[in-house]
Amino acid sequence: MVEGTLPPGYPVQWEADVVLRDGTVAGLRPIRPDDTDGIHRFHAAQSAESIYLRFFAPLRRLSDADVHRFTHVDYVDRVALVVTMREEIIGIGRFDRLDGRSAEVAFNISDHYQGKGIGSVLLEHLAAIARDLGITRFIAEVLPQNRKMLAVFSDAGYEVTRRVEDGVVEVGFDIEPTDRSRAVEMSREHRAEAQSLRVVLNPRTIAVIGASRDHHTFGGQLLDRVIASGFTGRLVPVNPRSRTLRRLPAYASVVDVPGEVDLAIVAVPAAAVLGVVDECAEKGVKALLVVSSGFAESGPEGEVRQAELVRRARGAGMRVIGPNSFGIINNDPDVRLNASLAPTLPPPGRLGLFSQSGALGIAVLASAARRNLGISTFGSAGNRADVSGNDFMQYWIDDDSTDAVGLYLESMGNPRKFSRIARKLALIKPVIVVKSGVSRFGVPPGHTVRETQARPEVFAAMLKQAGVIRVENVHQLFDVAQIVVHQPLPRGSRVAVVVNSDALGALTADACTSWGLTVTHGPVTLPSEATAEDFRTALDAAFADDRVDSVLTGFIPPLATGDADVAAAVRGAADGADKPCVATFLGLRGVDDGHASVKGTGGSTRAIPVYTMPEDAVRALAAATRYGEWRHRDQGTPVAPVGINRRIAEDVVGTVLSVTPEGRRLTHDECTALLAAYGVQVWGQHEVASADEAVEAAERLGWPVVLKSVSPMVRHQGGSSGVRVDLGDPSSVRSAWASLSEHLAPLQADRFVVQRMASPGVPCVVTSDEDPLFGPVIGFSVAGLPTELLDDVAHRIPPLTDVTVSELISSIKAAPVLHGYRGQTPVHRAALADLIARVSVLADDMPEIASLVLNPVNAHPGGVEVLGAEITLAPAPRRIDPGRRSLT
Repeated sequence: MVEGTLPPGYPVQWEADVVLRDGTVAGLRPIRPDDTDGIHRFHAAQSAESIYLRFFAPLRRLSDADVHRFTHVDYVDRVALVVTMREEIIGIGRFDRLDGRSAEVAFNISDHYQGKGIGSVLLEHLAAIARDLGITRFIAEVLPQNRKMLAVFSDAGYEVTRRVEDGVVEVGFDIEPTDRSRAVEMSREHRAEAQSLRVVLNPRTIAVIGASRDHHTFGGQLLDRVIASGFTGRLVPVNPRSRTLRRLPAYASVVDVPGEVDLAIVAVPAAAVLGVVDECAEKGVKALLVVSSGFAESGPEGEVRQAELVRRARGAGMRVIGPNSFGIINNDPDVRLNASLAPTLPPPGRLGLFSQSGALGIAVLASAARRNLGISTFGSAGNRADVSGNDFMQYWIDDDSTDAVGLYLESMGNPRKFSRIARKLALIKPVIVVKSGVSRFGVPPGHTVRETQARPEVFAAMLKQAGVIRVENVHQLFDVAQIVVHQPLPRGSRVAVVVNSDALGALTADACTSWGLTVTHGPVTLPSEATAEDFRTALDAAFADDRVDSVLTGFIPPLATGDADVAAAVRGAADGADKPCVATFLGLRGVDDGHASVKGTGGSTRAIPVYTMPEDAVRALAAATRYGEWRHRDQGTPVAPVGINRRIAEDVVGTVLSVTPEGRRLTHDECTALLAAYGVQVWGQHEVASADEAVEAAERLGWPVVLKSVSPMVRHQGGSSGVRVDLGDPSSVRSAWASLSEHLAPLQADRFVVQRMASPGVPCVVTSDEDPLFGPVIGFSVAGLPTELLDDVAHRIPPLTDVTVSELISSIKAAPVLHGYRGQTPVHRAALADLIARVSVLADDMPEIASLVLNPVNAHPGGVEVLGAEITLAPAPRRIDPGRRSLT
């Protein structure tokens, strides 16, 4: 059914591609009336047992009336989803609303595809859809012997109740996400996506489609590289004009290859790729590595070709790396795969690398090779049409061959998903990222990225929040990698400096100060005639010092001591120590010109990171230190404020958007009601049209009061241009009215409100903005000049933890005014943190909130008071990480 003939109300936004438990891809979409024949075929292929378990009766064939009822739904009270593979239905899930808040749910999974997690995927999507439609509880009737379906419910992480009646088990559970259900969902997503990459990086059989006798073509080069790497699996060239290539049997088509094919390397002209994809689909290939160019990077025609490539590949269950990919590498001795165009291959090691572009892939691999820095696996996503850095990170989480990860990112299609996966990975392995920015100017041709209104500071905050080490270039990436791969993480910022030159010691110590490291031992400067034993003695003392967390050593080649002796002294002192050691060797011969990791010989196996200049060494050590501190401190728990009534908030939002579908700014009363549903109390204010009305309002509120303009032109300006405070009697109100009216009437800003006078405190601003790329972005600042003139605003991206909220408050430059600056009493920090937590949960729950501004928030020793609130609603955007498993 083409889009123009979709049934009324068909929710296109529910469509998704999902990765199943075995790493294959399936399509998920709402059911349609034209699925009639597909439903009949699905049912006819089911076993008698499966039919009985689903329908409680031996229905060998479904009636036309039943199929019509199944395929014709309203997508509101009756919802059904189908899972498809190669355009055939392999799973069905549905719910029928029983009353306003509950629905009956049911599933039917193809016998041939059971055990792949299809039921779990359907439950996740149905629950998310139901919540959006106001349903809070699912009920299902299951036969006791249908253990698989009972497991789908019990293993989902919800609190499930069971009741047996008339031989049927009635299962019931609330579908509001719980910590356990979220953890289950993320764990399943991780396992599935990691498995899909495991097939790519550990294939048993590879077919090189486009393999050529010409060694200069891409197909010829890739065939040569796979052979030269000693690939341990089966390699099959595919070329319609050759029967053998490189002494290997060749086949005209991948369809003709005997046995299964795990990975197809596609190196044919762009115009021929779609035909190759169809042949791979017919063969049942599991994944594609497309090095061919001529897709989205080449213009509109290429964009269409790329979209069709992904559609056909996913429709057949295949993942796609590329197109325009530089290739993949797996240095595992059990695999030994170089399916890349790299002329220089780094040695085997413990660093996983990812690069999006081919040209930068060459630079990345060449730099690693020059440094003798070994890698475990490497991947280039090319145009990132399907597989991305997120998928590689999912794989590296469980990869025992990888101790640290480096990513060169030119664009980011799903930063929310990146953030949560990177955080999970960073908690166990360092993640180093090169990314210059997120503006549209930095997006390479061929990459599909939503434009963002967020400032670069938001991207930096996201990386910091995830524990990622951000660097500026490839050079710095490997500077840091040399430490985190080969040395223990620093426990703190205290360092020892041991050198054999006063100038080198001064440079090193100054660099430490600049990068926030504290020199607590030295600089110890040895004389130029010092022996290797002298170096060893000085280094042993540095490592033994309890006030030292890391050791920095630097050497200018001495005349009396041999190069090998110096290197041995460093290795010997560092070997077995639980503190990192980094070295600066200026001009030392035999150590790859001072760029490589000095590998131990004769008993020492730890490599020493070596740098040409002390500034590089210190900068890298500082990055490793900050990461070590992040990893070792308490990560906090997700904020979960009490007293939230999401239903009321949904009613407010739904009422406004039902009348004004395009959205609008809320009134003060609407803002108050929406925020109150999340436990945020907004102080009342009375709009007044005269001095008499202002006095009457003040009498009702209680003295003292504030009279302020509500004009956007002046309401947030510093000083007293639009506000008069501490008005304690009728005469002062009348006087303030006259003064403000005279001042603001010429500006047409003489619309006023009266509000009760707040306690003395620090005015703050709490904001949330729904960004197309990042989703909700929470902002915090001190009101007035710090925000408006100095741009002193901190950002974080929900979901937040209590630690994240605390860091948000402390990260602004004006934070000291909150903590008792110049003898003032500190504000109630816990109350301020609770307010920010509530705003973050509200923003995460309600994508319809396009903009939220609480200004001013009066923070004082007794608590916080929200004196002003502005909220703008808009139709909910389709978030790129929607809380249900989906490939973007």
